[in-house]
Amino acid sequence: MREKTNTPCGVLFDLDGVLLDSEGQYSIFWASMDEQYPTHVPDFARFIKGFHLNRILGYFDSEEVRHRVVEQLMEFERTMKYVFFPGALDLVNQLHDAGIPMAIVTSSDRKKMQSLYSQYPEFPALFDKIVTGDMVTHAKPDPDCFLLGARLIGVDIEDCIVLEDSRNGLIAGRASGARVIGITTTLPREQVSELSDLTIDAVSQLSVEQMLSTRQTVK
Repeated sequence: MREKTNTPCGVLFDLDGVLLDSEGQYSIFWASMDEQYPTHVPDFARFIKGFHLNRILGYFDSEEVRHRVVEQLMEFERTMKYVFFPGALDLVNQLHDAGIPMAIVTSSDRKKMQSLYSQYPEFPALFDKIVTGDMVTHAKPDPDCFLLGARLIGVDIEDCIVLEDSRNGLIAGRASGARVIGITTTLPREQVSELSDLTIDAVSQLSVEQMLSTRQTVK
């Protein structure tokens, strides 16, 4: 049973680029798709960071091409190796032991999550709820996903902390009314800082005490 904390708080984690060190693999994949089926969007792989798949597919110019991209993406996600950032699971376990409700809030769909679970069967049990991109109508940068995550874990959004790395995710977190901790795994620090209440380079730099202190300080 969890030890209850005296500070009501919830934590909403983005997944890729926050807990999972996967953004580099995705960058290579999407750059390859852009090379095979040119979108004519400059720096396409970086531009789409944090986008829901349906929005990404809109940049490809035919239904046939979109179908091919989805097929290749499914195979990529089925076979890719999911690697956690150092300290990521330690932080999640510390929050769990402190009795702090947590949710994953990701733009990924359920099929990708099943691939993750096949490598880490224990992963879903670490969180109170998991919100995937296909659970909301409006994807990041719209705040709906974080609002849903807060509602599902039973914590007011104003009492939640969002951890994000992408521009769209940071915008969504801020728009939701949560406090935002930005992580510089995807974007330059100056771009992350302008959308964050606290900027860090990795989740290994965080402790439960620091997160609660940050929340109290910035409210």
